[in-house]
Amino acid sequence: MIIPFDLIDKDTLNNLVEEFVSRDGTDNGYDQSLDERVEQVIRKLKAGEVVVVFDTASESTNIIRREDAAAYIESP
Repeated sequence: MIIPFDLIDKDTLNNLVEEFVSRDGTDNGYDQSLDERVEQVIRKLKAGEVVVVFDTASESTNIIRREDAAAYIESP
């Protein structure tokens, strides 16, 4: 299920993005601060490049590229 990021409380969204950018394997070697990496993801959310998804099977959230989100779209 895709969760519209603008419906998520600002602090909750910030915590979600902060957790996302600080996961193992996400350190891309750039010399960016945590705040800069969070802002970069927020900009991508606003631009529609990435989306917040909730996986009901694992009961977890993730941030993925929009084009990879087809599996998370609920059919009527």
